[in-house]
Amino acid sequence: MNDHLSQTFAALADPTRRSMLAQLSKGEANVSDLAKPFLKDMSLPAVTKHLKVLERAGLITKTRDAQWRPCKLNGAPFKDVAEWMEQYRIFWEESFDRLDAYLKMLTDKKNMKGQKNGRKK
Repeated sequence: MNDHLSQTFAALADPTRRSMLAQLSKGEANVSDLAKPFLKDMSLPAVTKHLKVLERAGLITKTRDAQWRPCKLNGAPFKDVAEWMEQYRIFWEESFDRLDAYLKMLTDKKNMKGQKNGRKK
């Protein structure tokens, strides 16, 4: 999977990895701190695999400080995702605006028809 955006979305597809990213959004954390919430449901090697997926996607960076492995968020891939999604946000907003205008037109026609027949709105 050489497509960077595909790697990012694949990494974001897993709830465990999204939870790890949420933890890191509060600041740098070492691997053992990131692993704590998950250790009753998965092994440390499984947690490490999740971190490797995030690292390969460029969502986190992991450094080495003696025996510690501090991790932190990398914002660039999130910016790429936001830019890619922006075109679809614009599309949906325009579609909803057209739907709103159409429904308003239908409502106005119905109200006018009711007034012609002597009925109140």
